[in-house]
Amino acid sequence: MIGLGHIAKGLQTGTRNGLLAVSLLALSACTTLTGANNVAVTQTGDNPAPTVVPEGTEPDDVVIGRREHPRIIAAYGGVYSDRPAEIMVARIVGRLLAAANQPNAQFQVTILDSSEVNAFALPGGYIYVTRGILALASDTSELAAVLAHEIAHVTLRHARARTDRTRTTEIVDRVITGVFGGDTSTDATANRTRQSMAAFGQNQELEADREGIKFAGKAGYDPQAAARFLGVMSRFASFSAGEDGGAGFLSSHPSTPARIEKAMETARTMFGQSGMGEVDRDGYLASITGLTFGDSPAQGSIVGRRFIHTASKFTFTVPEGYTLQNSQSAVVGVAGDGEAVRFDSADVQANVPLADYLRSGWIAGLKADSVTTQTLNGIEMASGLAQTDQWFFRVSVMRLDGQVYRFIFAAKADSARFAQGAEATLKSFRRAESSDLNQVRKVAVRIVTAKAGDSADSLARQMAGLSRGTELFYIINDLYPGDPVVPGEKYKVVVLQ
Repeated sequence: MIGLGHIAKGLQTGTRNGLLAVSLLALSACTTLTGANNVAVTQTGDNPAPTVVPEGTEPDDVVIGRREHPRIIAAYGGVYSDRPAEIMVARIVGRLLAAANQPNAQFQVTILDSSEVNAFALPGGYIYVTRGILALASDTSELAAVLAHEIAHVTLRHARARTDRTRTTEIVDRVITGVFGGDTSTDATANRTRQSMAAFGQNQELEADREGIKFAGKAGYDPQAAARFLGVMSRFASFSAGEDGGAGFLSSHPSTPARIEKAMETARTMFGQSGMGEVDRDGYLASITGLTFGDSPAQGSIVGRRFIHTASKFTFTVPEGYTLQNSQSAVVGVAGDGEAVRFDSADVQANVPLADYLRSGWIAGLKADSVTTQTLNGIEMASGLAQTDQWFFRVSVMRLDGQVYRFIFAAKADSARFAQGAEATLKSFRRAESSDLNQVRKVAVRIVTAKAGDSADSLARQMAGLSRGTELFYIINDLYPGDPVVPGEKYKVVVLQ
């Protein structure tokens, strides 16, 4: 995932988006209309298809949207509930729909609880933005540009469901492929997280750029915001490249110089010189103050080599030499010597013994006679060995409070050290105590007002306590080192709470 997490020194936050998928899907539907009669903002759970879909929508598109909507919510960590942000988004979409000549269509907009910088649409009137997008934008017109682009994909009928990209490292991809017999679709959790919108071709993206700029300008927003925000995303993609290569919106909507220039040209041609249209920086910043930045502690946090899940209240530690990372469907750890570990959850009926589940065929190359059971830290576990042409696996499953979790350790060959590391990890899996939970701290957006004598550099120092925090400050505020700031104007900083 996009690395808005992994910024605090000694405190890395890792999202387990697939971990609580079952409970997320079980939440009752609850939709509130806010700010516009034709815009429904998801507050929690699985909502039905909009009752009046965008003009030109085919019946199959409605089915696709209804089917994929709950999967999207589960895959991206659930719904992010923030009333000011919900109201702001609904108002923007309502204005954009009027400008797009869709006054009678009902769109359902969902803010996803994900740090990934992403926005996309499903057929049938479903639009999604992550809080990662909200954190990166700096004014209302920039968010309007993103939303208008996605509305354009729907009205231009570009949208079709597809299998989403895997956002894990290459070694973890190989591990997943090996352990599930060469077909990751056999893993329900991994498959759930690959459900997203179709990747559009270059011509479709440029067409959506043009239509989106037209919608935003007609709605009264600054039409130059699209080019401005594409530039910010390009900078953030470079900043994030060391962590995940710029996944999500940043890879499916590449911010090339040519595309940015084309967006500027389109805005000038349609609406004249820049400076026209609403920006509302202060209103936007007021709506995102307190926004969770990076990965949500409620979905699990990485502190060094430890993973702590505050909602389900468990923790474990991986062996020395492993670096824990995010992926859409699992917590993964990679060691420099070609070893990896994957931790995720699975849907297993309560009456199914863990040993039987381990032998049920979801693991390629399992040695059935290697399966053993034990209880560690009061937690029931079953473990076994598996081997494919290229990988040796140590696999364990455990049941805690009715939920089944899985560890999959992979190496090119078995060894005493590899076995000891897997065993130590299993022994570390336990219920989290208050002292564990207290180590998890929220990272959030705070708004500061520049004073006389302040500069971009002096404000950036407020984020010096975060890893690469100074560099991040410049990007999220679209500033550069040495830039002046305007006394009395507001700027974003990211702080530990």
